[in-house]
Amino acid sequence: MAGLDKNTPIPSEIKLHQKSRLMEVSFSDGAHYSLSFEYLRVYSPSAEVRGHGPGQEVLQVGKREVDIVSLDPVGSYAVRPVFSDGHDSGIYSWDHLYLLGQHQDELWPEYLRRLDEAGASRDPGLNTPAAPKPSAGACGHHSH
Repeated sequence: MAGLDKNTPIPSEIKLHQKSRLMEVSFSDGAHYSLSFEYLRVYSPSAEVRGHGPGQEVLQVGKREVDIVSLDPVGSYAVRPVFSDGHDSGIYSWDHLYLLGQHQDELWPEYLRRLDEAGASRDPGLNTPAAPKPSAGACGHHSH
């Protein structure tokens, strides 16, 4: 979890819009971002999404309709959204929210590209994982 960089502006207002599934964040420097719940969910700072190191990221699929059911403050430096799919381990520091806002025009297309490469979908229920193919000489009933 990133600490609070003293140079990062802090939010002056955070609003959740349930119908449009958007979080509006206004920062003390005048920056204002509208971040979709889906975008926030797929770029969660949690280890479950980011992994424990470079290359361990887990592509999030089927999150188009995800909602934020509650937003809990974490000290004076972050919020913790509880998503409708049960994900609640992401601590969104002001640094992380600001970065997501600043880089949304690069990060969102990157996410869509990764989904496309994986043959996955943003829509829930369309991402059935392919069964692993048994290796030569294996019966396919045991994991290796």
